Amino acid sequence: MKRVLLPITHLKRHMSQFSVPKFQSVKGSLHTELKTRVQQYFDDKGIKSTGTSKLFTKAFVLVIALVAIYIHLLVWTPVWYLALGECILMGGLVAAIGFNVMHDGSHGSFSNKKGLNRVAASSISLLGANHFMWNMKHNMIHHSFTNIDGVDDDIELGTLMRMAPTQKRLKMHKFQHFYFWFLYMLLYVFWIFFTDYKKYFSQKIGSVPLKKMRIADHIEFWSVKVYHAAVFILIPILCVGWLSWLVGFLVMSVVAGFVLSIVFQLAHTVEHTEFPLVDIDTNKLPDEFAAHQIKTTANFATRNKLVSWLVGGLNFQIEHHLFPKISHVHYPAISEIVRNVCKEYQLQYIEFPTMRKAVGAHVRFLRQLGRYD
Repeated sequence: MKRVLLPITHLKRHMSQFSVPKFQSVKGSLHTELKTRVQQYFDDKGIKSTGTSKLFTKAFVLVIALVAIYIHLLVWTPVWYLALGECILMGGLVAAIGFNVMHDGSHGSFSNKKGLNRVAASSISLLGANHFMWNMKHNMIHHSFTNIDGVDDDIELGTLMRMAPTQKRLKMHKFQHFYFWFLYMLLYVFWIFFTDYKKYFSQKIGSVPLKKMRIADHIEFWSVKVYHAAVFILIPILCVGWLSWLVGFLVMSVVAGFVLSIVFQLAHTVEHTEFPLVDIDTNKLPDEFAAHQIKTTANFATRNKLVSWLVGGLNFQIEHHLFPKISHVHYPAISEIVRNVCKEYQLQYIEFPTMRKAVGAHVRFLRQLGRYD
């Protein structure tokens, strides 16, 4: 009997209760081979897989720079064109702290000390977002079920965008490769003021139920939201006035939103990446975990040291998805190991040599999804 493959959104119609899909189990798996070789690299070098002093220094510089610009804008309030430039820089710093500090911290790879990882992960609170929601959405769902329609919330942008071949195509999607720039700019504002609350009150991320929140999680959620409203809305309005605050906040937010969006989308929604379907009879995906991550993920501009520094190594997205608990400072070295293993297992190692080519691949992907089923 022929097996039926369906996206999770269709699969749920055949199930009384949502159930996340499972990966194939194989002996002598690709993932085991990769872990063995990468661990051998760290053993041979005699180094830890977590962050280094350079990462700690970078984190300190980024956070201090954000605080310094914030204070300068409110206390000294430079002339409008300088203030506008500082707001643009603040938006870049918000994204950079998210990439370099919060991201590694939330995966436990920032430091070999648990407390320092928690501090780094909590930098998301500095930016107004909630760590509990991020951990569920990113660490638990996105990293496990990358590009699975109906599970991976990163490819769920509502009706305005079609991000996967299994999603319904509407007439407006014919133009999505033109207007996506604007929607990406809104990510930060929507994240802080809408999606966090939607997840909190619905107790779901997409179709996946949230794990039970402790009292401490509820307190942290509301404390962060009150802090953010006070520090990024109330105090600036009192210091510089409503209109100046609104312009500055929007400029900072659209810069942060676009940078955050484009970096994450270049890793998964580009040409050549796959969107696997689930076998309705077995509720299983076609590949084991490591092969799934390699097929659904792409690298970009890996030889550009400035890009790597700014985005916290997330241009080495294949390595990150295979080894999220290894700090991004080690990705350039282990990427050669991963590349060689992919050749041996005859798997395509998807990589775009420059940022420009990666953006082009994303635009063409959106254009194709908007025109064809």
